Amino acid sequence: MKFWKLALAGAAASLALGGAAFAQEEESTASFSFNAGIASDYIFRGVSQTDGPQVFGGVDFSNGPIYAGAWVSNVDFGDDTDAEIDLYVGVKPELGPVTLDLAYIYYGYVGEPGGADYAYSEFKVAASIPAGPVTLGTAWYYSPDFFGIEDEALYGEINASYSFAEKWSVGGAVGIQDAELAGDYTTWNLGVGWAPLDKLALDLRYHDSDLKCGDLCGSKVVLTLKTTLP
Repeated sequence: MKFWKLALAGAAASLALGGAAFAQEEESTASFSFNAGIASDYIFRGVSQTDGPQVFGGVDFSNGPIYAGAWVSNVDFGDDTDAEIDLYVGVKPELGPVTLDLAYIYYGYVGEPGGADYAYSEFKVAASIPAGPVTLGTAWYYSPDFFGIEDEALYGEINASYSFAEKWSVGGAVGIQDAELAGDYTTWNLGVGWAPLDKLALDLRYHDSDLKCGDLCGSKVVLTLKTTLP
């Protein structure tokens, strides 16, 4: 864990300098966008957060490579927690064909019981590169105080997607969640997406992991409908 934490911090620092230089060369392209959707379940790294249907929505601001936003979803942890609110800010500089994504993410929870320590933050370092209709990527998330355990955690994944027939795509990811006190597990997903309209998308995805946590884990198939504006 210490090795990965140092590597992640070093990568973030060096890439942020490159991103700052890139941002100065960009013309202002400030804009807002909104999204909303429903899903048959809310799966986060192989674990259901709703134990049933999900309703979500968000708003994003971007200006060149810089972005910020907020996203809200219902959750069900078997207690009084009703909703998750994510706040994030980041930069997406381009280095040749590689698009980087450096971000800070805060996860907050409405109705969180006292002492539960659900709220936490993560630092993200990701990169993606196109290869024709295929996009390959990797993403790493470090938290100094992870969800419910009051200790650090690291999540890393590799992912890929393939676009075909204009409105269709397939994609998947394999990731490892490593938490100091809770141990580690592997999770994976594979799905197909269809965008019948420019602002409307459907995603049918299979999720699984080797984590044992009852009905909240294991094999799940999730259908998501999402719309964006403008």
